[in-house]
Amino acid sequence: MVNKKDNNDFMPTVAIPPRETIKENMEFLGMNQKELAARLNITPKHLSNIINGNAPITYDTALKLETVIGPSAQFWMNLETNYQLNKARLEKQAKLDRDLEILKEIPYKEMSEFGWVKETNDRIEKVFNCRNFFGVAELSSIKPSYVVAFRTHKQIREISDFGVLAWLRKAELEGLNVEVRKFNRRKLKSLIPTFRELTLKDPADFYPEMKRLCAECGVALVLVPYLPKTYVCGATIWRNNKAIIALSVRGKRADVFWFTFFHELAHLINHSSNEFHISFDNESEEDEANELASNYLISEEQYRNFIEGYDYTDKTQIVNYSHKIGIAPCILLGRLQHDNLIGYQYYNDLKPSFKIVNC
Repeated sequence: MVNKKDNNDFMPTVAIPPRETIKENMEFLGMNQKELAARLNITPKHLSNIINGNAPITYDTALKLETVIGPSAQFWMNLETNYQLNKARLEKQAKLDRDLEILKEIPYKEMSEFGWVKETNDRIEKVFNCRNFFGVAELSSIKPSYVVAFRTHKQIREISDFGVLAWLRKAELEGLNVEVRKFNRRKLKSLIPTFRELTLKDPADFYPEMKRLCAECGVALVLVPYLPKTYVCGATIWRNNKAIIALSVRGKRADVFWFTFFHELAHLINHSSNEFHISFDNESEEDEANELASNYLISEEQYRNFIEGYDYTDKTQIVNYSHKIGIAPCILLGRLQHDNLIGYQYYNDLKPSFKIVNC
């Protein structure tokens, strides 16, 4: 029996092993299974496996069947081939059906708008496009391939897992195309003052420079558009012994961009190679990298000096002190707000939003 599928291919409803034909011939010749096994010179267990479809009819077995019960070896091989082919078709369709369900969770529309996958209304084509994008034989293999990503954070809100995975995959693909030198942790750390100075520049000036400096240290710096319901700010990824820092520029706010970048730097500088990390927006859990990133940007001594020696609530003093220590005012303001010394409703004009041209 066959069933016509959406893609106009005929699909069998069941894969029938050659057992019925073997049984019919056994009955016609008056043999039981034990006797037939003896005549074929195979074990009763092996014959049982053939009859039940758990073992294939080999060329050798087909020739034996031809001799013992007929008709021809080719007849038996055709039965086996049709059975295996129908079984494979059914398994393929089952995988496709599972992938069509998973497809519902993948932000295909947004991915196609960004040009990551081809725009189409055909669901099956979408499945194949997603398989190619994620580099998997079937979509059910995506999460197991990135299981480490979901051991690195606690889910604190409704989040699109497949959206996060799509973002990470795009970051990988972009990062692998960036030419970098061998990873040099010591050199990367030595460039922290230089990266701090870049916070005072416009995106058109700082981004090409920070990308070049990262590449010299063996780090591929990439920007990946934000996907809805992922809350991803950035990530540190290792592929083919290459370190990748990916930033989403979520919200396009300068303070978030720079803190995320220094946060990922902290992971690369202070943690072992091949350690995977994702930064999510407003994570409640403080970690070592957060503290290190804060101190990379503004040392504890500089920060304490400002809190104790200046009116830290005064906008002008925030701006002047920031320039004095060579850092963008939005970073000092962001730290003051994070520490609840200034409300988040104040001085947000010091926190510019910007657009970075990915080059």
